[in-house]
Amino acid sequence: MRTLYKTALATVALSLALAGCGKTEAQKEVDKQADAIDKSYEAQADVVEALGTNAPDEEAAKQKADALRDKGEAIKDDLKDQAKHLDDAPKK
Repeated sequence: MRTLYKTALATVALSLALAGCGKTEAQKEVDKQADAIDKSYEAQADVVEALGTNAPDEEAAKQKADALRDKGEAIKDDLKDQAKHLDDAPKK
C-alpha cells in the first residue's frame, strides 16, 4: 500500500513538472492515477471482506475492509486536491 502512495506522489511530482507544458493534461493524469489507486483499495477491501465472510472474525474483516476503502478514498481526495493546485505551480 505504501508503494501505491509513493507512486501517486511521484505522479503528482511529474504532473507538477508537466504543469508548465499542459496543466490540463497533468491534472487529468493525476485524476486517473487517483481513481486507479482508489479502485485498488476498493478491490483489496472486497477481497478482505470476501475472505472474512462466515469466518469467526467476520466483523473484524468488515472493519478492515471499511478502513481500506476509507484510506483509498482519502488518498484519492488528497491527490485530486493537489491536482487542483497545479495552476499555482511556478512556470518557467
